[in-house]
Amino acid sequence: MLCREAGRQLQKGDNLIKEADTTAAGVIYWNEEIECISRSDLRKLQSEKLRKMVERIYYNVPFYRKKFDEAGIKPQDVKGVEDLHRLPFTTKQDLRDNYPYSLFAVPMKEIVRVHASSGTTGKSTVVGYTKEDLEIWSEVIARTLTCAGVTSKDVIQVAYGYGLFTGGLGVHYGAEKVGVTVIPISGGNTRRQIQVMRDFGTTALACTPSYALYLAEEMQDQKVRCEDISLRVGIFGAEPWTENMRKEIEQSLSITAIDIYGLSEIIGPGVASECVCQSGLHINEDHFIPEIIDPDTLEPLEEGEKGELVFTTVTKEGLPLLRYRTRDLTSLTYERCECGRTLARMRKCLGRSDDMLIIRGVNVFPSQIEAVLLETSGTKPHYQIIVDRKHNLDTLSLLVEVEEHFLSDEIRKLESMKEKIRHAVESNLGISVNVNLVEPKTIQRSEGKAKRVIDNRNNLQS
Repeated sequence: MLCREAGRQLQKGDNLIKEADTTAAGVIYWNEEIECISRSDLRKLQSEKLRKMVERIYYNVPFYRKKFDEAGIKPQDVKGVEDLHRLPFTTKQDLRDNYPYSLFAVPMKEIVRVHASSGTTGKSTVVGYTKEDLEIWSEVIARTLTCAGVTSKDVIQVAYGYGLFTGGLGVHYGAEKVGVTVIPISGGNTRRQIQVMRDFGTTALACTPSYALYLAEEMQDQKVRCEDISLRVGIFGAEPWTENMRKEIEQSLSITAIDIYGLSEIIGPGVASECVCQSGLHINEDHFIPEIIDPDTLEPLEEGEKGELVFTTVTKEGLPLLRYRTRDLTSLTYERCECGRTLARMRKCLGRSDDMLIIRGVNVFPSQIEAVLLETSGTKPHYQIIVDRKHNLDTLSLLVEVEEHFLSDEIRKLESMKEKIRHAVESNLGISVNVNLVEPKTIQRSEGKAKRVIDNRNNLQS
């Protein structure tokens, strides 16, 4: 059976989606010509677009012209994707150094919208879009939603933030392109989110995975059952999440949880997304050429090898980026998916090469700790990692919420749970950890990206 019958959750209550059966395989595509293109034809298309993009940035962006001249490369030297590895990288710092508009490749009169990062870790990175860029964005989001089985008969509740953040508006316009009924509720006001979900017949939810868990928790508190709503699928991204977290979301909301990937520098959401097979995220390679490099040597890695994800945007007009280092760690496969799509697939991101915690010389990713916690019976999917430095020694502490009924158990049972978590984390990471069990809702909830890590070492004076 293809993709677990592809449409196994396209029917819930009175919301019947017939369009998933429009092909013999039982799978729908938004743009079958591209999504199922042969690898050889795709390579030709990418090479043609890359040549044009390189010429465009060389003559229109002084930053890139200088980079090319320093490397002794001219646009005519780039024949196709086989030459990509010879070209210079772009980093987030380059965007900050050229703040706000110096990397734009078109005059400002052609820029119809700007988005920007929050700037919480430094100066904001600003992204500009032309009308054609917005068309591309809507196109890739249309593919994303169709991958998830969303059709024009759905009602989608967009609980990503609207504004300078790309999430809300990105999903919004792509959903309208598909013909989906859009509820532009944005983030926050959780009680109203649940009421709208019930009253408006929401069938698809778009938000961060941590907020989806928060909604599920609030629904439980309000005694709203899954049977009381029409929700059947969630499109979740903007933060890393594990397979265990996916299971928690799917069970608590009785939906299919689809992982999507994007970053504002490349376009926003819509760079890559899972299909209903949930076996890797399909990258829209006709717009964004992916590479995997070794983050230390910067050398390209082979298919299946884990490394840092790099993207080249070959169709964007406003802010085309050459070999942009995302810092996300993953791997690629070019095997045809069971759904029939031939576009490259990336594994769920395994962490980042730049926000990795180094604790007493050990590399630690929050996702490693999350995997341990979500496998521990009795814990809630809410936790916080606190890193500190005492007497010149790094310390690692965990705050973990436990289910309420455990709090009434004997102290020795709670101590046993603490010891179990401590042992599992230490075995997994190879460093000691202090575990503190806390009551439900002790850890502050987020209506956007969850703040999982507090690194107090950043506040210490040298």
